[in-house]
Amino acid sequence: MKTLVSPFVCSLAFTIVAILSASAHSAIEPAPRNEPGWQNRQKLLNQRAIEAGEKAQVIFIGDSITQGWEGEGKEVWAQYYAHRSAVNLGIGGDRTQHVLWRLENGNLNGLKPKAAVVMIGTNNSNGEDNTPGQIAEGVTAIVRKLREKLPETRILLLAIFPRSENFSAQRGKILQVNQVLHKLADGKSIFWLDFGHRFLNDDGTIPRDLMPDYLHLSRKGYEIWAEAIEQRLSQVIGDQRVKSAGASNVDLTGEWVWSMPRPDAEPVQAPLILKSQGDKVAGRFARDETRWLEIQEGRMTGNEFSWTVKRDRADGSMVTYRMSGKLADGKIVGVAKATIEGQEITSEWSARRK
Repeated sequence: MKTLVSPFVCSLAFTIVAILSASAHSAIEPAPRNEPGWQNRQKLLNQRAIEAGEKAQVIFIGDSITQGWEGEGKEVWAQYYAHRSAVNLGIGGDRTQHVLWRLENGNLNGLKPKAAVVMIGTNNSNGEDNTPGQIAEGVTAIVRKLREKLPETRILLLAIFPRSENFSAQRGKILQVNQVLHKLADGKSIFWLDFGHRFLNDDGTIPRDLMPDYLHLSRKGYEIWAEAIEQRLSQVIGDQRVKSAGASNVDLTGEWVWSMPRPDAEPVQAPLILKSQGDKVAGRFARDETRWLEIQEGRMTGNEFSWTVKRDRADGSMVTYRMSGKLADGKIVGVAKATIEGQEITSEWSARRK
């Protein structure tokens, strides 16, 4: 006896398939990459997982920004994570679909960490590759996979960092993704941390001293990352909080006299007023008796600092001086750089307390 399938059932089946097909997209479909460099890195990470085993208290999962802990961030990593037997599971260029594949193919073998730090998705935001909703679904799939594979591990889910020097459509896409990802946090097994604003100047631009290419972090950028998650991470792991890599006991606050040598004349000297608080520095240089130049983008790390100062020229153009230095033996010594008429000019400068 033949079973007859009604037209309604057939129509319903096709409708379901169509819906599923429409919802499927690259960000949630686990996929490896065919490049030899990626495959070698994948094997290395699998080996790391096996070697670390249950000793690893924390793992970091992500793309090149995470892999960069082995480059610009290696000294910060040594201070914050080496004693925690942390494992870096970052691969440059990875998207959510690649991480999903890696989690099923060896990256987690033998691991039972107390915490997993996850930051992924920026590579999915390029051009029209994925929509904000699709990227959010990709990250959500990774979180769910981690909960499935490592049920006792708590997840520190990080907002995708801002990128590009100025405001852009891509930054806007990332912000939309972050708004959705925030909803995944439950305060028990998944914790949300968003400190992207710490990579921005007051005007919304990204400083090159934190992201030299406006995407990947400098050492200072990794210090910000480590400091931003340390309180929550130490709570989750249950160990002592690591002292900030950039913690500074140096106070530049006060009145100074700064001096810059000139090739054929006496050094230029003028008053300098500074105010430092935490990792921020503000202040102003006296240009003459009535005009001052305001310090912008002032940052402090240990006894080292950096800031910019803008000065107008007689022809109406503006020159930006990028100044950096350190406090040693009660005296400031530093370097100022500026690009004038296509040439980069470098000058040493110093300051003493008034």
